[in-house]
Amino acid sequence: MTNERLRAVLMAATDRFEWAKQKASANRGFGLACGFDKGGHIACCIEVSVSGSRQVKVERVVQAWDCGAVVNPNHLRNQVEGAIVMGLGGALFEEVEQANGRIQNPRLSQYRVPRFTDVPKIDVILIDRKNVPSAGAGETPIVGIAPAIANAIFSATRLRVRSMPLLPALAKA
Repeated sequence: MTNERLRAVLMAATDRFEWAKQKASANRGFGLACGFDKGGHIACCIEVSVSGSRQVKVERVVQAWDCGAVVNPNHLRNQVEGAIVMGLGGALFEEVEQANGRIQNPRLSQYRVPRFTDVPKIDVILIDRKNVPSAGAGETPIVGIAPAIANAIFSATRLRVRSMPLLPALAKA
C-alpha cells in the first residue's frame, strides 16, 4: 500500500482490534474496511454476532481516523463516535419503505434508527498529523462502517450481502 496515511490508520485499527488473533465462527464474524474522503483517512474493524435467525448485532467497532492536525481531541472523538452510530443505522436498517407510490413508514416512530441497545463498544484512535492541515470530520468516518459490517456478516455466514440496509437484504439471502 503506497498511501502512507491509509496504511497508518489500517495498522492502528488492526493492531488495537488484535485482528491477527480473531477467529470467525458460525455466529461471530469480523470485518475490515478502509478509505479516504475530504482529506481524511479511516480504517474500521468490526465484530458482529449473528443468531440462527440471521439477526445481526454489532458488538465492537475499532476505528482509526486521520484528518490531519487534531485541534480538539475530545470534540473530534465525539464527532467520530456519532458518525459511527449514524453509519450503523444506514448500514443495518434505515429504509424508506414504499408501495404503490406511497411511503409506508412516514412517521419517525415507524422509521428504524439506532437505539441505545444497538450501540456497540466503540474505540476511536486519532492519528494526529501536526504537519498536515486539519480536514473535516463530519462525513468521512461513516465511509468504512457499512462495508466493514458487510464483511463481518460474510465472515460469520459466508453470505455476501451487497444491498443496504444490510439486515433486510440478509433476511432475503
